[in-house]
Amino acid sequence: MGFSVGNDPFPKIDPNGALLSLFVLSIIVSAPPLALAAAIATRQAREAHLVSVQDQLNSQLERKALALDSIRRHFQTLIEGVVDYAIFALDREGHVTSWNSTAQKIIGYTSEEIIGKHFGIFYRPDERRAGSPTHALESAIESGKYDVEGWRIRKNGTPFFITGSVSSSRDDAGNLIGFISILRDATERRDAEEKLVQAREQLAMSQKMEAIGKLTGGIAHDFNNLLMIIGGSAQIFQRLLDPKLPKAIEAIQTAAKRGESLTRQLLTFSRHQHLSPTVVDLNASIKNMRTMIESSLRGNIVYNENVGDGVSPVKVDLAELELAIVNIAVNARDAMTSGGTFTLSVHAVTANQETGGDRRGKAFFAITLGDTGTGIPPNLLSKMFDPFFTTKEVGKGTGLGLSQVYGFAHQAGGTVTADSKVGQGTTITIYLPSCVDEQITSKELAAARARPRQPPRQTVLVVDDSPEVADVTSSLFEHLGYETIYRDSAEAALKLLDTGTKIDLVFSDIVMPGTIDGVGLAREVRSRYPGLPIALTTGYSDAAKAAPPSLKILRKPFDTEALRDFIQDLAPPRSTRSSGAPLASSTTEAVRRS
Repeated sequence: MGFSVGNDPFPKIDPNGALLSLFVLSIIVSAPPLALAAAIATRQAREAHLVSVQDQLNSQLERKALALDSIRRHFQTLIEGVVDYAIFALDREGHVTSWNSTAQKIIGYTSEEIIGKHFGIFYRPDERRAGSPTHALESAIESGKYDVEGWRIRKNGTPFFITGSVSSSRDDAGNLIGFISILRDATERRDAEEKLVQAREQLAMSQKMEAIGKLTGGIAHDFNNLLMIIGGSAQIFQRLLDPKLPKAIEAIQTAAKRGESLTRQLLTFSRHQHLSPTVVDLNASIKNMRTMIESSLRGNIVYNENVGDGVSPVKVDLAELELAIVNIAVNARDAMTSGGTFTLSVHAVTANQETGGDRRGKAFFAITLGDTGTGIPPNLLSKMFDPFFTTKEVGKGTGLGLSQVYGFAHQAGGTVTADSKVGQGTTITIYLPSCVDEQITSKELAAARARPRQPPRQTVLVVDDSPEVADVTSSLFEHLGYETIYRDSAEAALKLLDTGTKIDLVFSDIVMPGTIDGVGLAREVRSRYPGLPIALTTGYSDAAKAAPPSLKILRKPFDTEALRDFIQDLAPPRSTRSSGAPLASSTTEAVRRS
């Protein structure tokens, strides 16, 4: 076998086999370096690929880290921008891991102070002992979300009311990784809801009081007319009958006075009582009542009075103020069967929720009257001012004393509140509006009453639809030296005046049948006969509200002394003559009593 030699790279003729041997030898010698080079090249290619992949992964990781950081910043910005909700994260055991600024604002802890601490720190001690924080987390794990509502404790120890939720947080595999709590401070809302409930209760109470007031006012109107007849007739008997009957007559008068007191308290409660308010110095007036207050108490009760020396002007009916204070003193006396202390104090206050409504910010004077008696249970406290409500034994009280206080305070433009603790005593506070801008008139009124009395007027026209009441009224006027003429309606009275009959005073009831009542009669008389005095009387009437302040109104029932004082306060009348008619001291149309 051989290899050709020449231009053929692989000779076919090699007689000696030298070329073939050399070729084989060269292959044998060069084979290991070539395999090694190939392996090295392959490895280098793989390493380059791995480096490329690693660079790609690093780039992806870097982009994801930047995206995650951006999301984290956006999330933090989002929760920080929620100004009404405290948002914080918890780990699986309930320790705080994140905390937004609103949580710091609402609860008081900074991030540095609270992160790492258990969220049970926000609960009240009794709730922590009861396991409420653990129950909230367990409920969130079970249901995914647990709604919470209740009181929590701020860093400074003050309670606040929250609403919100605790939600469990899980990874893609469903494994629990922690919790998210979202809370809102609902303290103001809860306070508003409680105030709304109180306002509704007060409205219901007001409506109930108004209904009772209308009922009692209507009863008192008729009752006062009866008392007027009883009391007036008793005075007539006392003047005319045998002196051996004074005790019986005195009993009739006492019963009439008692009935007057009851109806007075009823009407004051229902705010239909006609008052004669004047501006008085509250401090001086209460000091003048000391003897009266002490006489209402017992010897084993100490009376303490804390009243300043300054002037405290209020506009009230002084008689009603005295009655209100005496009613409270009597209740305090009955509550301190073994003795105790009764304290009265006066101080200036600014209208708040208790006194105010739309009067907030205005000045009031508070009369605080407290005792150390048995107190009133909480379930009865709201009924204290109801008429006929009493905790006393049967026959020991009418249940009208505090209802009079309630009516007086509201009719004077103020209010009254009560606070009581069983075994410690009761405190009642009457709030009366301050009248610092008005002049005190009580001294001037007393000076006017002290002036020499004017001579009795000659003729009084008595106008009343009840002949019995008119008889009594006429008798009282006649006892004071007047002559009287009676008419049963406003229309009849105007007809009499038109005839030119000499009249020095018109004295009319307010509630009368016909188209004109007493207030309407007063308007007509003042319009037609401006020089003729007119006064009204009533036991109760809403029509009295339409009367001008300058029109005097005498409260029924009244006696001779009350009538005398009332007439004394009237301006001196002038005789009225109808033009073209002679002045008559009597007339065939007039029924005159002398």
